[in-house]
Amino acid sequence: MVRVREAWATRIGLILAVAGNAVGLGNFLRFPVQAASNGGGAFMIPYFISFILLGIPLMWMEWTIGRYGGRYGHHSAPGMFAVIWRHPIAKYLGALGLFISLTIMVYYTYIESWTLGYSIFSLLGLYFDNTTFESAKEFLLSYQGLKPDGPFSSVLVAYLFLLVTLGINFYVLSKGISGGIEKLARIAMPTLFVFAVLLAIRVLTIQTDPAIHKATVWEGLGFLWNPDLSALSDPKVWLAAAGQIFFTLSLGMGTIHAYASYLRPKDDIALSGLTTASINEFAEVVLGSSIAIPIAVVFFGVQATQEIAQGGAFNLGFVSMSVIFSQIPFGEFFGFLWFGLLFFAGITSSVAMAQPVISFLEDEFRFSRGKAVAIIAVLTFICIQPVVFLLGHGFLDELDYWGGTFMLVVFALIETILFAFVLGVDKGYQELMRGADIHIPEWFKFVFKYITPLFLIIILGYWAITDAWRVLLLEGVSPDAIPYRWAARGLMVLFTIGICWMVYRAWQYRRQMGLRDDVIEVPID
Repeated sequence: MVRVREAWATRIGLILAVAGNAVGLGNFLRFPVQAASNGGGAFMIPYFISFILLGIPLMWMEWTIGRYGGRYGHHSAPGMFAVIWRHPIAKYLGALGLFISLTIMVYYTYIESWTLGYSIFSLLGLYFDNTTFESAKEFLLSYQGLKPDGPFSSVLVAYLFLLVTLGINFYVLSKGISGGIEKLARIAMPTLFVFAVLLAIRVLTIQTDPAIHKATVWEGLGFLWNPDLSALSDPKVWLAAAGQIFFTLSLGMGTIHAYASYLRPKDDIALSGLTTASINEFAEVVLGSSIAIPIAVVFFGVQATQEIAQGGAFNLGFVSMSVIFSQIPFGEFFGFLWFGLLFFAGITSSVAMAQPVISFLEDEFRFSRGKAVAIIAVLTFICIQPVVFLLGHGFLDELDYWGGTFMLVVFALIETILFAFVLGVDKGYQELMRGADIHIPEWFKFVFKYITPLFLIIILGYWAITDAWRVLLLEGVSPDAIPYRWAARGLMVLFTIGICWMVYRAWQYRRQMGLRDDVIEVPID
Protein backbone atom coordinates (compact mmCIF):
# COMPACT_ATOMS: atom_id res chain seq x y z
CA MET A 1 0.00 0.00 0.00
CA VAL A 2 1.62 3.27 -1.13
CA ARG A 3 0.61 6.42 0.71
CA VAL A 4 1.39 10.05 0.05
CA ARG A 5 3.19 11.34 3.08
CA GLU A 6 4.74 14.55 4.31
CA ALA A 7 8.47 15.17 4.07
CA TRP A 8 11.07 17.76 4.91
CA ALA A 9 11.56 20.30 2.13
CA THR A 10 15.28 20.81 2.76
CA ARG A 11 18.07 19.16 4.71
CA ILE A 12 18.96 22.40 6.48
CA GLY A 13 15.33 22.73 7.49
CA LEU A 14 15.40 19.26 9.03
CA ILE A 15 18.64 19.95 10.90
CA LEU A 16 17.34 23.26 12.22
CA ALA A 17 14.04 21.63 13.28
CA VAL A 18 15.75 18.79 15.17
CA ALA A 19 18.24 21.25 16.66
CA GLY A 20 15.27 23.43 17.63
CA ASN A 21 13.73 20.41 19.31
CA ALA A 22 16.92 20.02 21.35
CA VAL A 23 17.72 23.70 21.96
CA GLY A 24 15.15 24.66 24.57
CA LEU A 25 14.74 26.38 27.90
CA GLY A 26 17.14 23.91 29.50
CA ASN A 27 20.08 25.19 27.46
CA PHE A 28 19.89 28.72 28.84
CA LEU A 29 18.27 28.11 32.24
CA ARG A 30 18.92 24.59 33.47
CA PHE A 31 22.49 24.09 32.23
CA PRO A 32 24.10 27.07 34.04
CA VAL A 33 22.31 26.08 37.24
CA GLN A 34 23.46 22.46 36.97
CA ALA A 35 27.05 23.43 36.21
CA ALA A 36 27.23 26.00 39.00
CA SER A 37 25.72 23.58 41.54
CA ASN A 38 27.89 20.58 40.64
CA GLY A 39 31.51 21.58 40.73
CA GLY A 40 31.66 24.30 38.07
CA GLY A 41 34.29 23.38 35.51
CA ALA A 42 34.58 19.89 36.99
CA PHE A 43 30.98 19.26 35.96
CA MET A 44 32.07 19.44 32.33
CA ILE A 45 34.20 16.30 32.64
CA PRO A 46 31.29 13.91 33.32
CA TYR A 47 29.14 16.11 31.06
CA PHE A 48 31.26 15.50 27.97
CA ILE A 49 31.82 11.84 28.86
CA SER A 50 28.03 11.48 29.06
CA PHE A 51 27.69 13.34 25.77
CA ILE A 52 30.01 10.89 23.97
CA LEU A 53 28.88 7.63 25.61
CA LEU A 54 25.20 8.44 26.15
CA GLY A 55 24.08 11.45 24.15
CA ILE A 56 25.63 10.80 20.74
CA PRO A 57 24.81 7.03 20.69
CA LEU A 58 21.20 7.66 21.72
CA MET A 59 20.90 10.45 19.18
CA TRP A 60 22.07 8.11 16.40
CA MET A 61 19.83 5.29 17.63
CA GLU A 62 16.76 7.53 17.68
CA TRP A 63 17.46 8.88 14.20
CA THR A 64 17.93 5.30 12.96
CA ILE A 65 14.78 3.94 14.60
CA GLY A 66 12.82 6.93 13.31
CA ARG A 67 13.92 6.63 9.67
CA TYR A 68 13.56 2.83 9.79
CA GLY A 69 9.99 3.08 11.12
CA GLY A 70 9.11 5.80 8.65
CA ARG A 71 9.94 3.45 5.79
CA TYR A 72 7.05 1.27 6.95
CA GLY A 73 4.65 4.18 7.27
CA HIS A 74 5.06 4.70 11.02
CA HIS A 75 5.90 8.14 12.39
CA SER A 76 5.53 7.47 16.13
CA ALA A 77 7.14 5.06 18.57
CA PRO A 78 4.33 2.44 18.90
CA GLY A 79 4.49 1.55 15.21
CA MET A 80 8.28 1.81 15.08
CA PHE A 81 8.75 -0.56 18.01
CA ALA A 82 6.19 -2.97 16.48
CA VAL A 83 8.26 -3.06 13.28
CA ILE A 84 11.47 -3.82 15.18
CA TRP A 85 9.97 -6.42 17.53
CA ARG A 86 7.15 -8.62 16.28
CA HIS A 87 5.64 -9.05 19.73
CA PRO A 88 2.25 -7.74 20.97
CA ILE A 89 3.86 -5.83 23.83
CA ALA A 90 6.20 -3.84 21.58
CA LYS A 91 3.61 -1.26 20.55
CA TYR A 92 2.69 -0.65 24.19
CA LEU A 93 6.35 -0.03 25.04
CA GLY A 94 6.33 2.53 22.24
CA ALA A 95 3.24 4.11 23.79
CA LEU A 96 5.53 5.39 26.53
CA GLY A 97 6.98 7.78 23.95
CA LEU A 98 3.53 9.27 23.37
CA PHE A 99 2.95 9.55 27.11
CA ILE A 100 6.22 11.40 27.66
CA SER A 101 5.83 13.91 24.84
CA LEU A 102 2.19 14.64 25.74
CA THR A 103 2.94 15.05 29.45
CA ILE A 104 5.82 17.43 28.85
CA MET A 105 3.80 19.39 26.29
CA VAL A 106 1.08 20.01 28.87
CA TYR A 107 3.29 21.90 31.32
CA TYR A 108 6.11 23.07 29.05
CA THR A 109 3.86 25.37 27.01
CA TYR A 110 2.77 27.16 30.18
CA ILE A 111 6.39 27.93 31.12
CA GLU A 112 7.00 28.91 27.51
CA SER A 113 4.13 31.40 27.71
CA TRP A 114 5.85 33.14 30.65
CA THR A 115 8.79 33.96 28.39
CA LEU A 116 6.43 35.50 25.83
CA GLY A 117 4.78 37.56 28.57
CA TYR A 118 8.09 38.74 29.98
CA SER A 119 9.40 39.70 26.54
CA ILE A 120 6.44 42.08 26.18
CA PHE A 121 6.87 43.29 29.76
CA SER A 122 10.50 44.11 28.91
CA LEU A 123 9.58 46.33 25.98
CA LEU A 124 7.00 48.12 28.13
CA GLY A 125 9.28 48.30 31.18
CA LEU A 126 6.56 46.82 33.37
CA TYR A 127 8.90 45.11 35.84
CA PHE A 128 11.54 47.85 35.90
CA ASP A 129 10.41 49.21 39.28
CA ASN A 130 11.61 45.94 40.85
CA THR A 131 15.26 46.65 41.61
CA THR A 132 15.68 44.01 44.31
CA PHE A 133 15.55 40.24 44.05
CA GLU A 134 12.68 40.06 46.55
CA SER A 135 10.45 42.53 44.70
CA ALA A 136 11.21 40.88 41.33
CA LYS A 137 10.26 37.51 42.79
CA GLU A 138 6.98 38.95 44.06
CA PHE A 139 6.31 40.23 40.53
CA LEU A 140 6.80 36.71 39.09
CA LEU A 141 4.64 35.12 41.79
CA SER A 142 1.93 37.68 41.19
CA TYR A 143 2.04 37.04 37.44
CA GLN A 144 1.67 33.31 38.12
CA GLY A 145 -1.39 33.98 40.27
CA LEU A 146 0.36 32.96 43.48
CA LYS A 147 0.37 36.43 45.06
CA PRO A 148 -2.92 38.22 44.27
CA ASP A 149 -1.98 41.29 46.32
CA GLY A 150 0.94 42.01 43.95
CA PRO A 151 1.01 43.88 40.61
CA PHE A 152 -1.40 41.37 39.07
CA SER A 153 -4.71 40.81 40.81
CA SER A 154 -5.15 37.35 39.27
CA VAL A 155 -3.65 34.86 36.85
CA LEU A 156 -5.67 36.37 33.98
CA VAL A 157 -2.72 38.05 32.23
CA ALA A 158 -0.64 34.86 32.36
CA TYR A 159 -3.65 32.95 31.09
CA LEU A 160 -4.03 35.26 28.11
CA PHE A 161 -0.37 34.78 27.17
CA LEU A 162 -0.91 31.02 27.53
CA LEU A 163 -3.78 31.17 25.05
CA VAL A 164 -1.62 33.09 22.58
CA THR A 165 1.22 30.59 23.02
CA LEU A 166 -1.07 27.62 22.48
CA GLY A 167 -2.55 29.33 19.44
CA ILE A 168 0.89 29.87 17.88
CA ASN A 169 1.96 26.29 18.61
CA PHE A 170 -1.06 24.66 17.06
CA TYR A 171 -1.19 27.05 14.12
CA VAL A 172 2.36 26.01 13.24
CA LEU A 173 1.49 22.34 13.72
CA SER A 174 -1.59 22.66 11.51
CA LYS A 175 0.63 23.72 8.61
CA GLY A 176 2.45 20.39 8.62
CA ILE A 177 6.06 19.27 8.59
CA SER A 178 7.55 21.43 5.82
CA GLY A 179 4.93 24.19 5.79
CA GLY A 180 4.82 24.67 9.56
CA ILE A 181 7.55 23.10 11.69
CA GLU A 182 10.33 23.56 9.14
CA LYS A 183 9.38 27.16 8.38
CA LEU A 184 9.28 27.94 12.09
CA ALA A 185 12.74 26.43 12.58
CA ARG A 186 14.21 28.35 9.65
CA ILE A 187 13.05 31.61 11.26
CA ALA A 188 13.32 30.86 14.98
CA MET A 189 16.73 29.17 15.12
CA PRO A 190 18.79 31.88 13.36
CA THR A 191 16.91 34.54 15.34
CA LEU A 192 17.59 32.69 18.57
CA PHE A 193 21.33 32.54 17.87
CA VAL A 194 21.48 36.22 16.89
CA PHE A 195 19.74 37.16 20.15
CA ALA A 196 22.06 34.90 22.16
CA VAL A 197 25.23 36.27 20.55
CA LEU A 198 24.12 39.88 21.14
CA LEU A 199 23.38 39.11 24.79
CA ALA A 200 26.69 37.28 25.28
CA ILE A 201 28.59 40.23 23.79
CA ARG A 202 26.71 42.63 26.06
CA VAL A 203 27.51 40.53 29.13
CA LEU A 204 31.20 40.02 28.30
CA THR A 205 31.75 43.72 27.56
CA ILE A 206 29.89 45.14 30.55
CA GLN A 207 31.81 47.85 32.39
CA THR A 208 31.72 47.18 36.10
CA ASP A 209 31.87 49.79 38.85
CA PRO A 210 33.12 48.54 42.25
CA ALA A 211 30.80 51.03 43.95
CA ILE A 212 27.75 49.44 42.30
CA HIS A 213 28.63 45.92 41.23
CA LYS A 214 29.66 42.97 43.39
CA ALA A 215 32.20 41.42 41.01
CA THR A 216 33.57 41.48 37.46
CA VAL A 217 32.20 39.41 34.62
CA TRP A 218 35.43 37.40 34.59
CA GLU A 219 34.81 36.42 38.19
CA GLY A 220 31.37 35.33 37.02
CA LEU A 221 32.89 33.12 34.34
CA GLY A 222 35.38 31.83 36.87
CA PHE A 223 32.59 30.92 39.26
CA LEU A 224 31.05 28.77 36.54
CA TRP A 225 34.18 27.25 35.05
CA ASN A 226 36.79 26.96 37.79
CA PRO A 227 36.87 23.21 38.49
CA ASP A 228 36.20 21.79 41.92
CA LEU A 229 37.81 18.42 41.19
CA SER A 230 36.65 16.98 44.52
CA ALA A 231 33.15 16.98 43.04
CA LEU A 232 34.15 14.20 40.64
CA SER A 233 34.04 11.69 43.51
CA ASP A 234 30.35 12.45 44.09
CA PRO A 235 28.04 10.09 42.10
CA LYS A 236 25.33 12.75 42.11
CA VAL A 237 27.51 15.00 39.94
CA TRP A 238 27.86 12.25 37.34
CA LEU A 239 24.13 11.59 37.42
CA ALA A 240 23.40 15.31 37.13
CA ALA A 241 25.65 15.48 34.07
CA ALA A 242 23.95 12.47 32.46
CA GLY A 243 20.55 13.94 33.28
CA GLN A 244 21.48 17.24 31.67
CA ILE A 245 22.45 15.41 28.47
CA PHE A 246 18.94 13.91 28.34
CA PHE A 247 17.34 17.31 28.84
CA THR A 248 19.54 19.18 26.44
CA LEU A 249 19.31 16.74 23.51
CA SER A 250 15.59 15.95 24.03
CA LEU A 251 16.37 12.25 24.19
CA GLY A 252 13.97 9.55 25.30
CA MET A 253 10.73 11.35 24.45
CA GLY A 254 9.92 10.16 20.94
CA THR A 255 10.34 13.54 19.23
CA ILE A 256 13.52 12.76 17.30
CA HIS A 257 11.96 9.50 16.10
CA ALA A 258 9.00 11.41 14.70
CA TYR A 259 11.13 13.97 12.89
CA ALA A 260 13.51 11.36 11.45
CA SER A 261 10.60 9.24 10.19
CA TYR A 262 9.82 11.81 7.50
CA LEU A 263 13.19 11.24 5.84
CA ARG A 264 13.71 9.17 2.71
CA PRO A 265 15.37 5.76 3.29
CA LYS A 266 18.75 6.89 1.94
CA ASP A 267 18.84 10.35 3.46
CA ASP A 268 21.89 10.82 5.70
CA ILE A 269 21.25 10.51 9.42
CA ALA A 270 24.81 10.01 10.69
CA LEU A 271 26.15 13.48 9.92
CA SER A 272 22.75 15.11 10.41
CA GLY A 273 22.44 13.63 13.90
CA LEU A 274 25.96 14.72 14.83
CA THR A 275 25.36 18.19 13.40
CA THR A 276 22.16 18.77 15.39
CA ALA A 277 23.87 17.59 18.57
CA SER A 278 26.80 19.94 17.90
CA ILE A 279 24.49 22.92 17.31
CA ASN A 280 22.80 22.18 20.60
CA GLU A 281 26.11 21.93 22.46
CA PHE A 282 27.29 25.24 21.04
CA ALA A 283 24.05 26.87 22.18
CA GLU A 284 24.39 25.36 25.63
CA VAL A 285 28.09 25.26 26.49
CA VAL A 286 29.26 28.41 24.69
CA LEU A 287 26.22 30.70 24.73
CA GLY A 288 24.18 29.30 27.62
CA SER A 289 27.11 29.66 30.03
CA SER A 290 27.99 33.19 28.90
CA ILE A 291 24.81 35.04 29.86
CA ALA A 292 22.79 34.36 33.02
CA ILE A 293 25.41 33.20 35.54
CA PRO A 294 28.21 35.69 34.71
CA ILE A 295 25.90 38.72 34.73
CA ALA A 296 24.23 37.52 37.95
CA VAL A 297 27.62 37.35 39.67
CA VAL A 298 28.33 40.92 38.57
CA PHE A 299 25.14 42.26 40.16
CA PHE A 300 24.63 39.89 43.10
CA GLY A 301 28.06 38.48 43.90
CA VAL A 302 29.29 34.89 43.91
CA GLN A 303 27.63 33.72 47.11
CA ALA A 304 24.24 35.23 46.30
CA THR A 305 24.37 33.84 42.75
CA GLN A 306 25.10 30.40 44.12
CA GLU A 307 22.03 30.68 46.34
CA ILE A 308 19.98 31.89 43.36
CA ALA A 309 21.19 28.92 41.26
CA GLN A 310 20.31 26.50 44.03
CA GLY A 311 16.85 28.06 44.12
CA GLY A 312 16.18 26.87 40.58
CA ALA A 313 16.12 27.96 36.97
CA PHE A 314 13.13 30.30 37.38
CA ASN A 315 14.88 32.35 40.06
CA LEU A 316 17.88 32.68 37.78
CA GLY A 317 16.18 33.20 34.42
CA PHE A 318 13.18 35.31 35.38
CA VAL A 319 13.83 36.93 38.74
CA SER A 320 17.51 37.80 38.75
CA MET A 321 17.59 38.71 35.04
CA SER A 322 14.62 41.06 35.34
CA VAL A 323 16.42 42.88 38.18
CA ILE A 324 19.54 43.18 36.03
CA PHE A 325 17.70 44.51 32.98
CA SER A 326 16.08 47.19 35.11
CA GLN A 327 19.55 48.50 36.02
CA ILE A 328 21.49 48.49 32.74
CA PRO A 329 21.31 50.93 29.79
CA PHE A 330 18.82 49.84 27.13
CA GLY A 331 17.52 47.22 29.54
CA GLU A 332 14.16 47.16 27.75
CA PHE A 333 15.88 46.02 24.54
CA PHE A 334 18.16 43.45 26.14
CA GLY A 335 15.32 42.12 28.29
CA PHE A 336 13.29 41.62 25.13
CA LEU A 337 16.23 39.76 23.56
CA TRP A 338 16.62 37.48 26.59
CA PHE A 339 12.99 36.50 27.00
CA GLY A 340 12.47 36.43 23.23
CA LEU A 341 15.41 34.05 23.00
CA LEU A 342 13.78 31.82 25.61
CA PHE A 343 10.46 31.94 23.77
CA PHE A 344 11.98 30.86 20.46
CA ALA A 345 13.91 28.12 22.24
CA GLY A 346 10.71 26.97 23.90
CA ILE A 347 8.38 26.95 20.91
CA THR A 348 10.75 24.98 18.65
CA SER A 349 10.76 22.34 21.38
CA SER A 350 7.04 22.36 22.18
CA VAL A 351 5.91 21.82 18.59
CA ALA A 352 8.23 18.81 18.50
CA MET A 353 6.54 17.38 21.60
CA ALA A 354 3.11 17.47 19.97
CA GLN A 355 4.26 15.92 16.68
CA PRO A 356 4.55 12.24 17.80
CA VAL A 357 0.95 12.14 19.04
CA ILE A 358 -0.30 13.94 15.93
CA SER A 359 1.63 11.49 13.74
CA PHE A 360 0.12 8.58 15.65
CA LEU A 361 -3.43 9.78 14.97
CA GLU A 362 -2.62 10.38 11.30
CA ASP A 363 -0.92 7.01 10.77
CA GLU A 364 -2.99 4.61 12.81
CA PHE A 365 -6.48 6.16 12.61
CA ARG A 366 -6.04 7.80 9.20
CA PHE A 367 -7.10 11.19 10.61
CA SER A 368 -6.45 14.29 8.54
CA ARG A 369 -3.73 16.64 9.75
CA GLY A 370 -6.28 19.24 10.76
CA LYS A 371 -8.38 16.79 12.76
CA ALA A 372 -5.36 15.31 14.56
CA VAL A 373 -4.04 18.77 15.49
CA ALA A 374 -7.49 19.87 16.70
CA ILE A 375 -7.80 16.82 18.97
CA ILE A 376 -4.38 17.38 20.56
CA ALA A 377 -5.07 21.10 20.90
CA VAL A 378 -8.30 20.46 22.82
CA LEU A 379 -6.68 17.75 24.96
CA THR A 380 -3.73 20.00 25.80
CA PHE A 381 -6.01 22.92 26.66
CA ILE A 382 -8.09 20.79 29.04
CA CYS A 383 -5.13 19.15 30.75
CA ILE A 384 -3.19 22.39 31.18
CA GLN A 385 -5.88 23.88 33.44
CA PRO A 386 -4.68 22.20 36.67
CA VAL A 387 -1.10 23.15 35.77
CA VAL A 388 -2.15 26.81 35.71
CA PHE A 389 -4.42 26.86 38.72
CA LEU A 390 -2.56 24.38 40.93
CA LEU A 391 0.93 25.67 40.19
CA GLY A 392 1.61 26.60 43.79
CA HIS A 393 0.77 23.09 44.99
CA GLY A 394 3.45 21.23 43.04
CA PHE A 395 1.23 19.92 40.23
CA LEU A 396 3.71 21.01 37.55
CA ASP A 397 6.67 19.67 39.54
CA GLU A 398 5.13 16.21 39.76
CA LEU A 399 4.48 16.06 36.02
CA ASP A 400 8.01 17.23 35.35
CA TYR A 401 9.61 14.65 37.64
CA TRP A 402 7.85 11.60 36.25
CA GLY A 403 7.06 12.59 32.68
CA GLY A 404 10.00 14.88 32.03
CA THR A 405 12.77 13.18 34.01
CA PHE A 406 12.37 9.61 35.19
CA MET A 407 10.46 8.22 32.20
CA LEU A 408 13.02 9.65 29.77
CA VAL A 409 15.63 7.24 31.13
CA VAL A 410 13.20 4.30 31.11
CA PHE A 411 12.18 4.92 27.50
CA ALA A 412 15.82 5.38 26.45
CA LEU A 413 16.76 2.04 28.02
CA ILE A 414 13.88 0.30 26.22
CA GLU A 415 14.83 1.72 22.82
CA THR A 416 18.50 0.89 23.39
CA ILE A 417 17.66 -2.75 24.10
CA LEU A 418 15.43 -2.92 21.03
CA PHE A 419 18.08 -1.35 18.82
CA ALA A 420 21.07 -3.36 20.08
CA PHE A 421 19.55 -6.75 20.90
CA VAL A 422 16.23 -7.12 19.02
CA LEU A 423 16.91 -5.34 15.76
CA GLY A 424 20.53 -6.31 16.30
CA VAL A 425 23.51 -4.00 16.63
CA ASP A 426 24.94 -5.11 13.26
CA LYS A 427 21.68 -4.44 11.42
CA GLY A 428 21.18 -1.22 13.36
CA TYR A 429 24.67 -0.02 12.45
CA GLN A 430 24.08 -0.95 8.81
CA GLU A 431 20.84 1.04 8.84
CA LEU A 432 22.61 3.99 10.44
CA MET A 433 25.27 3.95 7.73
CA ARG A 434 22.75 3.76 4.86
CA GLY A 435 23.32 6.94 2.84
CA ALA A 436 25.66 8.30 5.53
CA ASP A 437 27.88 11.28 4.68
CA ILE A 438 30.41 10.30 7.35
CA HIS A 439 31.81 6.99 8.53
CA ILE A 440 31.04 6.10 12.14
CA PRO A 441 33.76 3.83 13.61
CA GLU A 442 32.60 0.26 14.11
CA TRP A 443 33.70 0.36 17.73
CA PHE A 444 30.54 2.36 18.34
CA LYS A 445 28.72 -0.97 18.03
CA PHE A 446 30.26 -1.88 21.39
CA VAL A 447 29.06 1.43 22.81
CA PHE A 448 25.55 0.86 21.45
CA LYS A 449 25.34 -2.67 22.82
CA TYR A 450 27.07 -2.43 26.17
CA ILE A 451 28.22 1.01 27.33
CA THR A 452 25.03 3.03 26.71
CA PRO A 453 22.61 0.47 28.23
CA LEU A 454 24.94 -0.03 31.20
CA PHE A 455 25.08 3.73 31.71
CA LEU A 456 21.26 3.88 31.73
CA ILE A 457 20.95 0.90 34.10
CA ILE A 458 23.36 2.58 36.54
CA ILE A 459 21.28 5.77 36.47
CA LEU A 460 18.06 3.87 37.18
CA GLY A 461 19.75 1.66 39.79
CA TYR A 462 21.15 4.63 41.66
CA TRP A 463 17.72 6.27 41.64
CA ALA A 464 16.12 3.09 42.98
CA ILE A 465 18.62 2.93 45.83
CA THR A 466 18.77 6.57 46.83
CA ASP A 467 15.52 8.28 45.83
CA ALA A 468 12.80 5.79 44.87
CA TRP A 469 11.16 5.23 48.23
CA ARG A 470 11.38 8.89 49.26
CA VAL A 471 9.89 10.14 45.99
CA LEU A 472 7.15 7.53 45.81
CA LEU A 473 5.97 8.32 49.34
CA LEU A 474 6.32 12.09 48.81
CA GLU A 475 8.62 12.48 51.78
CA GLY A 476 9.54 16.08 52.46
CA VAL A 477 6.51 17.39 50.57
CA SER A 478 4.22 19.82 52.36
CA PRO A 479 1.12 17.99 53.66
CA ASP A 480 -1.08 20.60 51.95
CA ALA A 481 0.49 19.78 48.58
CA ILE A 482 0.25 15.98 48.80
CA PRO A 483 -3.36 15.70 47.47
CA TYR A 484 -2.42 17.82 44.46
CA ARG A 485 0.69 15.75 43.82
CA TRP A 486 -1.48 12.64 43.79
CA ALA A 487 -3.88 14.43 41.45
CA ALA A 488 -0.98 14.98 39.04
CA ARG A 489 -0.15 11.30 39.29
CA GLY A 490 -3.78 10.52 38.61
CA LEU A 491 -3.68 12.63 35.44
CA MET A 492 -0.61 10.71 34.29
CA VAL A 493 -2.40 7.42 34.97
CA LEU A 494 -5.28 8.64 32.82
CA PHE A 495 -2.80 9.56 30.07
CA THR A 496 -1.33 6.06 30.26
CA ILE A 497 -4.70 4.32 30.12
CA GLY A 498 -5.95 6.55 27.32
CA ILE A 499 -2.84 6.14 25.18
CA CYS A 500 -2.74 2.35 25.67
CA TRP A 501 -6.42 2.18 24.74
CA MET A 502 -5.73 4.20 21.59
CA VAL A 503 -2.88 1.86 20.68
CA TYR A 504 -5.16 -1.14 21.23
CA ARG A 505 -7.91 0.36 19.06
CA ALA A 506 -5.41 1.39 16.39
CA TRP A 507 -4.09 -2.14 16.00
CA GLN A 508 -7.63 -3.50 15.91
CA TYR A 509 -8.26 -1.06 13.07
CA ARG A 510 -5.07 -2.20 11.32
CA ARG A 511 -6.20 -5.82 11.47
CA GLN A 512 -9.62 -4.89 10.09
CA MET A 513 -7.94 -3.05 7.22
CA GLY A 514 -5.54 -5.92 6.60
CA LEU A 515 -2.49 -3.78 7.39
CA ARG A 516 0.78 -5.21 8.68
CA ASP A 517 3.55 -3.44 10.57
CA ASP A 518 6.32 -5.03 8.51
CA VAL A 519 4.94 -4.14 5.07
CA ILE A 520 6.56 -1.14 3.47
CA GLU A 521 3.88 1.49 2.86
CA VAL A 522 6.04 4.15 1.20
CA PRO A 523 8.26 3.89 -1.84
CA ILE A 524 11.95 3.19 -1.35
CA ASP A 525 14.29 5.26 -3.49
